[in-house]
Amino acid sequence: HPISIVKNEIVEIFNRIGFVISEGPEIEDDWHNFSALNLPEEHPARDMQDTFFIKNPETLLRTHTSSVQVRFMENNTPPIRTISPGRVYRNEAISSRAHCIFHQIEGLYIDHNVSFADLKQVLLYFAKEMFGEDSKIRLRPSYFPFTEPSAEVDIKWKKGWLEILGCGMVHPNVLEMSGINSKKYSGFAFGLGPER
Repeated sequence: HPISIVKNEIVEIFNRIGFVISEGPEIEDDWHNFSALNLPEEHPARDMQDTFFIKNPETLLRTHTSSVQVRFMENNTPPIRTISPGRVYRNEAISSRAHCIFHQIEGLYIDHNVSFADLKQVLLYFAKEMFGEDSKIRLRPSYFPFTEPSAEVDIKWKKGWLEILGCGMVHPNVLEMSGINSKKYSGFAFGLGPER
């Protein structure tokens, strides 16, 4: 399937620089999907319009593979370098460009003295491997509750720019909630949706 081909290519690119695959459940709890990712109770992503809840508000279909990263941080000590491919579910309108079931590939790197410059270099490496040696990227400021600072990444495409992923430095609250000392370690995270 075209999505599997692209997913496998992306995973292979990150495998070459030491990222290991981590997987987790598609039926998730509130803690791993929201709370441990610094999403407060009133955050719009917790709304019924975005999330498929199962039986109660504590059990749901995961809305991103960031929940896999939380589980990985809880069960591993830094250095951490992992990539989490998988299906995710969002209660959104289905159109020719989007579906309520889609795929994400999220990456996480945590170690001593990880910087935003490290993040940029990893993403530039990815772009050159995926789209060709002449690829150029730009980072635009954005907001995600689980990263600070956060950015959207665009690739130079034909005569303009095309958004390919979101990223940022892992928020210290996320590290602490997963049992990692944020004064000792820092890290970055990124996520992309192959069919989006």
